[in-house]
Amino acid sequence: MKKPLLITDCDEVLLYMVTHFRDWLAEDEGVTFDLARSDFYRSMRRADSDEPLAEQDAWRLLNKFFDGQMHRQTPVEGAIAAIGTISEHADVVVLTNLMDFRKEARTRQLADHGIDLRVYTNQGPKGPALKAILDEYAPSQAVFIDDLAVHHGSVRDVAPDIGRLHLCAEPSIAPHIPCAHKAGDAHVRIDDWDSALPWLLDRLVNPTKAAPQAAETSKDSEDK
Repeated sequence: MKKPLLITDCDEVLLYMVTHFRDWLAEDEGVTFDLARSDFYRSMRRADSDEPLAEQDAWRLLNKFFDGQMHRQTPVEGAIAAIGTISEHADVVVLTNLMDFRKEARTRQLADHGIDLRVYTNQGPKGPALKAILDEYAPSQAVFIDDLAVHHGSVRDVAPDIGRLHLCAEPSIAPHIPCAHKAGDAHVRIDDWDSALPWLLDRLVNPTKAAPQAAETSKDSEDK
């Protein structure tokens, strides 16, 4: 019998990223990064200028971070324990938007934190990549986790029957991220692992018991 499958994002779901990126920009690149702005590249400015960085410069710095600074990233609170519990009942894989040549670095990075999982890399909307993973595993049940609403919409388009949990564990940006649950693209928005774990286990292991609107929000995700 096929096992259930959890397909999870990494940054701001398993590992904190954006605050470490902000700190590195300030320390090494002389760039300020306003986490309260939802427009990625226009949130970055040279410390001595009010002009936002050019888009290509912002993406160059992000790539530079992933090439040399991934060691800065730390585990999201509760993620390691939750993944360990879920792994007792289901297969778990990571679907992360990084260039393919960074797949081994991401795999090692997660393993160094005690998260030893198979990693799939992707660029752009995640729906097609997720569909390929579902075709490979043919799971009895599946759930997708990501911190960005756009990916939930993409996944809903290709696999509307799988569970979709919108989880952004970084409190400095969570209030500013559009909510996939409110948009109708995710089944639930929960921004911490302790609150998300019971819903995930029900959805993966006891799907007939998981109420359609169960645990719609946690205290940390209300009104997002």
